[in-house]
Amino acid sequence: MTISPDFSAASTAVTAALAGYLLLGEPWAGRRMYGSLARRRHTEPRALVRYFGSVLALWWAFAALAVAALLLSPGVGAADLGLATPDRSAVVITGVLLAAAITMASARNFHDLARQGKNVPGRASIEAMLPRTPKERRLAVAVAVTDGLCAELVYRGLLTAFGVGVLGLDVTVAAALSVVVYAVAGFYQGRQGVLVFALFGVLFSGLYLATGSLLLPAAVHVLISVRDLTLPAPERPLAAAAA
Repeated sequence: MTISPDFSAASTAVTAALAGYLLLGEPWAGRRMYGSLARRRHTEPRALVRYFGSVLALWWAFAALAVAALLLSPGVGAADLGLATPDRSAVVITGVLLAAAITMASARNFHDLARQGKNVPGRASIEAMLPRTPKERRLAVAVAVTDGLCAELVYRGLLTAFGVGVLGLDVTVAAALSVVVYAVAGFYQGRQGVLVFALFGVLFSGLYLATGSLLLPAAVHVLISVRDLTLPAPERPLAAAAA
């Protein structure tokens, strides 16, 4: 995969500001927002609805800044941000089908574990976000889809292009740097969350570099996010609130 973005001064400023916030501000803001949700989840009926609304607004604001960076730079094409037809269509189709099969199988397994009262891997770190009402479930799916699409555009597309076009890095090194920025976004889940985000960041960046398009990583990201945000909510009190 090769890209050659030429960022304008305005686009550089917009992207640098966004990258700085994602690296230094977002981890603390996300942790604060999630902590507040965990404390209010059982006492305020609309706490999760408001939380999901804030998350949706933030993601689309980030995506809008990515689009603005593209429009402000005549030397940056959509393909430089991964908005292109994949180099290997057969690989993408196979990858999407395989990812769908794996996530469906794991989702079924997680639901079985929940019904049996057993531990569901990873659920404790996000249980404040798990929906309990039909409206919350609809919003959870909307957040999961938005997360998959916008995160890939911002972290994989924009930040990788910024690393190549502004910092002069090789595309692989730029993608690795974007993984670091993405990993700290998991800080709201603690140290384990940072590690999990790093592992998934490596996966998504690898899929992006292998296909030259955001289509496959975005599809896989959406599938995983939908699976996780539709897990059965535990009946016991929130671990985060109790802590």
